[in-house]
Amino acid sequence: MKKTFSLSDFDFTLPEELIAQHPAAQRGGSRLLDGRADAIADRRFADLPDLLLPGDLLVFNDTQVVKARLFGQKASGGKLELLIERVLSPHSDSGHEVAAHMKVSKKPLPGAVLQMEGGFTATLLGRWPEAHGPLYRFRLSSDPYALMAKHGHVPLPPYITHSDSADDEQRYQTVFAKNPGAVAAPTAALHFDEAMLARLAARGIARASVTLHVGAGTFQPVKTEQIADHHMHFERFEVPAATHAAIAECKARGGRVVAVGTTTVRALESAAKFGPACSDTNIFITPGFEFQRVDMLLTNFHLPKSTLMMLVSAFAGYEHIMALYQHAIAQRYRFFSYGDAMLLARKAHP
Repeated sequence: MKKTFSLSDFDFTLPEELIAQHPAAQRGGSRLLDGRADAIADRRFADLPDLLLPGDLLVFNDTQVVKARLFGQKASGGKLELLIERVLSPHSDSGHEVAAHMKVSKKPLPGAVLQMEGGFTATLLGRWPEAHGPLYRFRLSSDPYALMAKHGHVPLPPYITHSDSADDEQRYQTVFAKNPGAVAAPTAALHFDEAMLARLAARGIARASVTLHVGAGTFQPVKTEQIADHHMHFERFEVPAATHAAIAECKARGGRVVAVGTTTVRALESAAKFGPACSDTNIFITPGFEFQRVDMLLTNFHLPKSTLMMLVSAFAGYEHIMALYQHAIAQRYRFFSYGDAMLLARKAHP
């Protein structure tokens, strides 16, 4: 009989000092918890090529984190913060519209013109994506990407307590990031440097990419005890034709599709479930989900009671994941975006 999971099933107690505030000194300098089998092994990330086989396919998310956090003030002088979730008119010379989270003591009314640090303005148009939507629609006074690049701040996760620095600008970004649009990094891929990519290629491990622009909703807490009542946020994604072909070739030769990060899993499984025309996904992967594309998963450690804890439990098995997390805590692994990594194999369906 299948277990019905509740939110509290995905809770665990994490000592605050295990939340990594800074990345390892070197990319690839992290630890790697090998959770592919019941027997747990403590390894280094540098061991990864030896844990994969020639013919396997690594799939990365090549999204680029934009400096989406902007500061400003209302006409009254009240301070505010915007986190741009999505550029709504990326190929338009007019409009410059964005959807954003707004942090402010008292919400301004539609039509309000906000004065932003850097000398530009943001005009509030209303809510998004509908009249009572969770985000706000703004028109910026010039190109959003240019404004973010010049005046924005790295959108570090809420559990990282320091202000962003030049080091964060470099390290909260993958070495192969190329498609701007994410407000959170695909963190499992932060461990890879050019030397590691070269070692993997030399071993005969193929490489492909997807683009999924990670939204701030990835940190949104689940507030319903019955997880089926939770509504997932939407994220834009693309799985190129070349990646579909690479997956088919990998399966044909008996290789394994290794997703680097939960965002890659979301993109690949969304394309499999909803078809290649789908470009916006709110897929909610919980125990019982039938995976069609991904055979192995490289991922960081996730927040208690998060949708990502549910995803990895669906992938590798709930009891196994909870045992891995207890082991990681006991062995003082570093958690979350700047923390250590874990390698998982897909649990066979009963």
